[in-house]
Amino acid sequence: MKKILFLFLLSLVAQAQSGGFSPNTDGSKTHYRTYGSGQPLLIINGGPGMNSNGFEALAQKLSKHNLVIIYDQRGTGKSVLQKLDSKTVSMQLMASDIESLRKHLKLEKWHVLGHSFGGMLASYYATLYPERIDKLILSASGGIDLGLTQYVGAAIQSKLTKTERDSLAYWNAKIAKGDTTHQTRLGRGRNLAPAYLYDKKYVPILAERLTQGNADLNQLIWDDLDRIHFDCAPKLKNYKKPVLIIQGKDDIIKAETAEIAHRAFQNSEVVFLEHCGHYGWLDAEKEYFKALHSFLQS
Repeated sequence: MKKILFLFLLSLVAQAQSGGFSPNTDGSKTHYRTYGSGQPLLIINGGPGMNSNGFEALAQKLSKHNLVIIYDQRGTGKSVLQKLDSKTVSMQLMASDIESLRKHLKLEKWHVLGHSFGGMLASYYATLYPERIDKLILSASGGIDLGLTQYVGAAIQSKLTKTERDSLAYWNAKIAKGDTTHQTRLGRGRNLAPAYLYDKKYVPILAERLTQGNADLNQLIWDDLDRIHFDCAPKLKNYKKPVLIIQGKDDIIKAETAEIAHRAFQNSEVVFLEHCGHYGWLDAEKEYFKALHSFLQS
């Protein structure tokens, strides 16, 4: 009952002030929502292949001091694509969508916060449009290259119990056979979510979030990352804007991934949070928001 009440209250506080659709260069549209007022802050959610709904509460929290924008990445949520293929889904197009959104909102510059895969996309955006970013926050970022692909699968497995690993394999097998019902996807989410969290009381929330992923879209994006040999380091060597790199000490993302980004950005700082997994605003709420507020207000 407490978990149901928590989810209900979460939905009450996360009401957007405005929203709409931003036109993209290829004729598609990006759905976005805004919260609060002040200096603009764009949140790029993780995934890839997931909508921005799970980031409403984060946007609401940060909107006390900023105009916060969240958006559905192309092919997710209300940012509908008529066709999903390598021509309609790429990092280049996703970065272009972000820039089109900035122009649509008539913003000269903005802060950018990228979480998980969103951190990878934010770093890529920074290589293309560095002059449009005031401050950059990489929250539990997947990194500035593809280094995480060498270890992240094993890291996830290592944080699950044998029962969770066996159950996850069971649900994944059902999905592979074509069973994509909510019940099956939720079963998968319940047994995958513990790998991402230090405090397991948040498993029901994350499990529901994990039902929203689009596997086909996810694969298209990883295929494109491989195709372009994703590595932002060479183009970031002259990036001088302030960068905050923040992640949990118990994250599936290794500390070395954060350190690689730290070395690439000239003007960056790293914060590692104690007793924290992949979601700082859940596992270490006070410390996470203190670090973000200090960085954004400095």
